Amino acid sequence: MIGAANPDESLEVTVLLRSRAQADDAKAKNKTATDTEKAAVESMLKQRAAERQHLTREQFLNQRGALQEDVQKVEEFAHEYGLSISGSDLAKGSVALTGTVANFSKAFNVELLNYESPNGTYRGRTGPVNIPSALDGLITAVLGLDNRQQARAHFRTHQPAITSHARTTQPAGTFTPVQVAQLYDFPTNADGTGQCIAIIELGGGFKPKDIQTYFKNTLKMTPPKVVAISVDGAHNKPTGDANGPDGEVMLDIEVAGAVAPKSTLAVYFVPNTDQGFYHGIAAALHDTKYNPSVISISWGGPESTWSQQSLTEFNTLFEDAATLGVTVCVASGDNGSTDGVTDGLQHVDFPASSPFALACGGTKLTAANNKYSSEVAWNEMANQEGSTGGGVSDFFAKPSYQSSANVPVSVNPSHFVGRGVPDVSGDADPVTGYDVYVDGQASVIGGTSAVAPLWAGLTACINQILGKRVGALSSLVYLQIAPVNGTFHAITSGNNGAYSAQAGWNACTGSGTPVGSAIVSALTGSKSAGKN
Repeated sequence: MIGAANPDESLEVTVLLRSRAQADDAKAKNKTATDTEKAAVESMLKQRAAERQHLTREQFLNQRGALQEDVQKVEEFAHEYGLSISGSDLAKGSVALTGTVANFSKAFNVELLNYESPNGTYRGRTGPVNIPSALDGLITAVLGLDNRQQARAHFRTHQPAITSHARTTQPAGTFTPVQVAQLYDFPTNADGTGQCIAIIELGGGFKPKDIQTYFKNTLKMTPPKVVAISVDGAHNKPTGDANGPDGEVMLDIEVAGAVAPKSTLAVYFVPNTDQGFYHGIAAALHDTKYNPSVISISWGGPESTWSQQSLTEFNTLFEDAATLGVTVCVASGDNGSTDGVTDGLQHVDFPASSPFALACGGTKLTAANNKYSSEVAWNEMANQEGSTGGGVSDFFAKPSYQSSANVPVSVNPSHFVGRGVPDVSGDADPVTGYDVYVDGQASVIGGTSAVAPLWAGLTACINQILGKRVGALSSLVYLQIAPVNGTFHAITSGNNGAYSAQAGWNACTGSGTPVGSAIVSALTGSKSAGKN
């Protein structure tokens, strides 16, 4: 802590409100996060039973949107403390307040201080955010008082990997995203036509020329349509550093675009704060122009670094996505079972640990004669090149859909019966990584950051084949896909630290890596067999 925040500093804070369904439930305000999560999962399973008939936007607003009368109560509260209303959105259940640090400190009875960290200075708080008793149960979160950096990109660059120009030959043992899709037997009769994949980025940017060069010269493909969308003042700003956030942005675009080249890639650039991250996902989910059917997220951080309100509200946002039929694919992290925390405990990465996210872990993939050969759980920690994240959540209870997955209790002292991470996997080891192109340079990049857009691209193709959105793929993996023989390559070797790969679900690679054609068959009810 380096001092008090400037009392005259102006800021915008997001107040999140209860849904109409919660307002109708007189007991909602007394539920714990676990109770709410269990009810949410049961709701999701009922939707699945109804053959994935998801809510229309009008139905969503009527069931899960906020009440105008709640917005008015917040406005009255805001005016009492000299705060202004800069906007509200019933579908997103949010009210934006503007004012000074001094007024917000009084309104929510918090002390805002300035801090210094390796990532720079930020405005932060400690302790709870307090609200008037009249608004108890009405306000579910207050985001924006704290603007510390919230997440990190989950990609790893294989060293030496960067060259000053495009390579004429592909490094041995590496793959283009197209080759990975072929090895995983992705459907060849789909290209993402009619779909939009939303990609959330908390930094960096892309150069359209690089995208054109990569797809035309390296992949010999027509480049996909890529649009940049600014959220909260963040923009597509390439840094020129291929080892920085530009590597994340280009990896996401090039992997998703290679798998589903006819889909639109909508890239939402957002500030790296919990408020900005939330706004970016909400913007994608409620984007009626591009209407994404899949959201790919390759950023996150250990659960222990998130506030309880953020964990709860991001999870609710992903539940909103499930009700609208939007699949959310999230990287599970690149720092093994500790997720990079040095407190002696094991940690999973969030938002991958949300029960409504498809958590994507990593493997080391090898091929022979352009055919699938073998895989092990990715762990190159000895070479300082990362390891797949995975383990058991210390916050989210084990969802019903994992009841038969043999998820162990947490190895931490709490022995919490939590959500198991990841659900699925894909090639992530930078040694067998993806041949990509960043800031005018050829590069090999790995990390679970590559697996989220890989699964997002596959999901877009599945949606195209189905003719409708697959929705909450996280539950379908356990209830409809994995029970069918041949839908996954089982990963039974390797570890990520505290957990080892083994037959069935495991906390390194989940259910395994995809056999795309067999997954499509499982979801369509086709009897065609997949490869094992």
